[in-house]
Amino acid sequence: MSNPVFLALDLPQLEAAKELCSKVKGHIGGVKLGLEFFCAHGHHGVHEISALGLPVFLDLKLHDIPNTVAGAMQSIHVLEPAIVTIHAGGGRAMMEDAKAAAGEGCKVVAVTMLTSLDQRDLERTGVSGTPHDHVMRLADLAYAAGLDGIVCSGQEVKSVHQQWKDGFLVVPGLRPAALNGATPGSSHVQANSNDQKRIVTPRKARDEGASVLVIGRPISRANDPLVAAREIEGTL
Repeated sequence: MSNPVFLALDLPQLEAAKELCSKVKGHIGGVKLGLEFFCAHGHHGVHEISALGLPVFLDLKLHDIPNTVAGAMQSIHVLEPAIVTIHAGGGRAMMEDAKAAAGEGCKVVAVTMLTSLDQRDLERTGVSGTPHDHVMRLADLAYAAGLDGIVCSGQEVKSVHQQWKDGFLVVPGLRPAALNGATPGSSHVQANSNDQKRIVTPRKARDEGASVLVIGRPISRANDPLVAAREIEGTL
């Protein structure tokens, strides 16, 4: 896609979400709607955002027994999402059933390790190895299950891309260079990483193989979202 940026539009007020999307739509490639948005606005909210004319990425991170996840995929088929997320931790059978139940043209990607987690978090949940090891194991499993790709941080995307050349790789947890201590691109973007731990810049993620760049707060909470979106687009 010409513009890989998907705006994370997880606002509690539907009208505010529509207004923000309309303001920056010329500088993004699509919209990511997550659990907060979906739980607040449901199918109606997704239809309202879809009507603005951008591809919709439903970031629902489905994770349950295979039959339940397949049923959930069938239930959202009417929304015609461009991308849907499931959790790789659900196992190969769940991933296979999710992909089989997805609508034609919908990319199903598996979340490997949340960008809010780090090495210590893995250890506390009983997972051995580094975040890189964990992501690569789950990427291999997603590939074997026939998925379109995975979600991983920018710190792992290069390695995944080397192993899965045609994988559809979604990278969240991105912050413009100004937020990583480099030369500021704009005073309009708030300089903090919030709850993200494994972050890189959008440019770096793109250069290392990312297909989609998920960017939320650096645009949605900027003093001027339009300027922020335009400046981010200009770095790609």
